[in-house]
Amino acid sequence: MATVIGVRFKKAGKVYYFDPDGIWPRPGDNVIVETARGVEIGEVVTGSRSVNDAQIVTPLKKVVRIANEEDVRRAEANEQREREAFAICQERIAKHKLDMKLVSVEFTFDNNKIIFYFTANGRVDFRDLVKDLASVFKIRIELRQIGVRDEAKMLGGLGACGRQICCGAFLGEFQPVSIKMAKEQNLSLNPTKISGQCGRLMCCLKYEQDNYEQVLKRLPRVGKDIVTPDGVGVITEINCIKERVKVRIRVDDDTFDVREYAIDEVRRPGPDDAAAVREQPRADKKPRRGRPQAEAAEAEAGEDDKDDKDRKKRYPRQKAPKNLSTDQFLEMMKDDDPAAQAPAPAKEHRRRRGRGPKAAEERRESAADDTRRAQTPAPEGAPAESARGSDEKSQEN
Repeated sequence: MATVIGVRFKKAGKVYYFDPDGIWPRPGDNVIVETARGVEIGEVVTGSRSVNDAQIVTPLKKVVRIANEEDVRRAEANEQREREAFAICQERIAKHKLDMKLVSVEFTFDNNKIIFYFTANGRVDFRDLVKDLASVFKIRIELRQIGVRDEAKMLGGLGACGRQICCGAFLGEFQPVSIKMAKEQNLSLNPTKISGQCGRLMCCLKYEQDNYEQVLKRLPRVGKDIVTPDGVGVITEINCIKERVKVRIRVDDDTFDVREYAIDEVRRPGPDDAAAVREQPRADKKPRRGRPQAEAAEAEAGEDDKDDKDRKKRYPRQKAPKNLSTDQFLEMMKDDDPAAQAPAPAKEHRRRRGRGPKAAEERRESAADDTRRAQTPAPEGAPAESARGSDEKSQEN
């Protein structure tokens, strides 16, 4: 255990512990302390108290003295210099055409170093900028890149509730916030409604999360059975703020009613409790959106239609093995197919006929001759042959 006092260097900043070393300042007093960055002036927020050694960052620095009027005037002069340095740095950033946004400037109390806080989408090569600023201010320059949450904390603003944002008013450290918290609190998942000025999830989602977790542990999830004073029902809604639950139960006239109960009036079902009676789902008269028309027709058709559809179903062609090329696969198919091995019949060559009225007249005369030959009976004893075959023999003669 160690006796310490809590000192804050920025508004709504983190609280650091220091050894009072025989000096007992009261909350609200300004003190001069020694930090890793040098001598700083801060405000006392907590009086002397005893804390565990695990909460102390070693080595524990000591309080130098209580700030006097000269120290306060020096701090005010540094604030004026910070505003001037802000304008100069913005001008130099535009001159070097750097993709960065300057957020804040801070002078150390002993004027040994000046810190520039900025935001950027990625890494920025600001070596030339540091040299330019060092030639202007003649002191040590430090550029520190921060995140969007730290930017909102430094700049401040109003939240969706109409009050000052929490990180700029009283939050010393950021707490992790997840989208799971918004789901458990039944909030809209619209990013514009659950995001703060920084574009991240609002820090206030963390405030009520513990209460929601405690209430949800006492009840089943929505859609599960639960025992009520009126019988076993199904949970439809849980209101964690009012600690009430809405249950759909079956009444005497075989209808269902939604009733609201306090959480203390309901309990989880046990092994001896009957299951809740649920509503029968309505028949789906219309096909679901996106359902193929073929499936909808198949549901309405009988088994005969299914058999017809199976007969008309086209099966995919046989694919060649991966270890064979296309030529090898075709040769293999020819070896297996006896019809492919037989010599192909000679193709009948036809005289190419032209186009025009004369060619059309010739085609009509040829068709009339074929018709007459087909209608003329063959002489007795002669073998039957087609008109096409007789025409070919006459041409040979």
